[in-house]
Amino acid sequence: MMTKRKHLATGIALFGASALALTGCAGGAGDAGDSTSNEGGADRAIEIAVFNGWDEGIAASHLWEVILEEQGYDVELTYADVAPVYAGLAEGDFDLVLDTWLPTTHADYMDEYGDEVVDLGAWNDEAKLTIAVNEDAPIDSLEELAANADMFGNEIVGIEPGSGLMRITGDEVVPGYGLDGMTLIEASTPAMLAELQSATGAGENIAVTLWRPHWAYNAFPVKDLEDPQGLLGEAEGIHSVSSKDFGDEFPEVNEWISNFEMPSDLLYSLEDAMFNEYDGDDYDEVVAQWIADNREWVEGLTS
Repeated sequence: MMTKRKHLATGIALFGASALALTGCAGGAGDAGDSTSNEGGADRAIEIAVFNGWDEGIAASHLWEVILEEQGYDVELTYADVAPVYAGLAEGDFDLVLDTWLPTTHADYMDEYGDEVVDLGAWNDEAKLTIAVNEDAPIDSLEELAANADMFGNEIVGIEPGSGLMRITGDEVVPGYGLDGMTLIEASTPAMLAELQSATGAGENIAVTLWRPHWAYNAFPVKDLEDPQGLLGEAEGIHSVSSKDFGDEFPEVNEWISNFEMPSDLLYSLEDAMFNEYDGDDYDEVVAQWIADNREWVEGLTS
C-alpha cells in the first residue's frame, strides 16, 4: 500500500530560525556583500548554505558566520532545501554546508554528488532521527503506534518533503511498523513545531518526525518512541561538506572547519539561546553574546 502523504500549509506560527529559513533570505552582517578582501586571499564572500528548518545547522552556520567575520572574512548565508544545496555545492555555487547527516540520512545525496564535493568530517557524532510524541502519550514504542493510530488523529506530522528524515520515515518506518493507515503529513519544520506546541499546550496527543539534537526537547514535553527494529538508524555524525575548490580558495577556513567539533551540550546551549530565549530571526547579537560567554572554547576553533 502506498503511504498517504499530504502537504500541511506553512502559514501558521513560525519559530525563530525556521521563520527566517522560509524566507529564503541570507542572514547576518555578511549579507551586504562588501568587497573587502578575505584573510585567505579570495576576493569574495564565503557562501554557506543552510538547510531550511534544520536548527542545528542554522545554529552552527550562524556561529561560524560570526567567528569568520571576526577573523576578517566576508560570509553570506543562503537558506535552501536539501536537494538544491547539494546540487549547488557540486556546481560551486555554495562553498559549505554544515549539516550533512551520515551515514544514513543524506546518504542518497552523497551517493549522487560525492565525487563533486568534499566531506570535511563530523563535528558532532550524536545525531539521531526520531518519531516523537507528547510525554504523556499512552504508548512508548513505534510497535504500539498502529494499534493506537486513532489517538493521534491517524497522522504523523512531518517536515520538508525532500529531507532524509521524511524519506526514511515514509520508506522504512511506515511499512516496517504497519503504519500505512496513517497519513504522513508533508509540512515544514516550523509548521511541525507549531503543531507540536499547539497539541502539547492543549494536552492532546501528537506524533511528529523529529531529531536529536533539537531544542524542542527542552521546550516541549515530548518523548521519543522506541524503535526496536532500528529503522530510523543508529546515531549519526553531522558532517561539514564543501565544494571541491573551497580548500584551495580558503585553506585557513578549510582547516578550521575540518577540525571543528561541537559537543551536544554546547550545541543545545546555543540552540536554546537562539530559538527559545530569543524571539526573533536576527541572530547576530544572540550569537555574539553566546560566543562571549563561551570565549575560551570558541577561540580554540581558530587557534
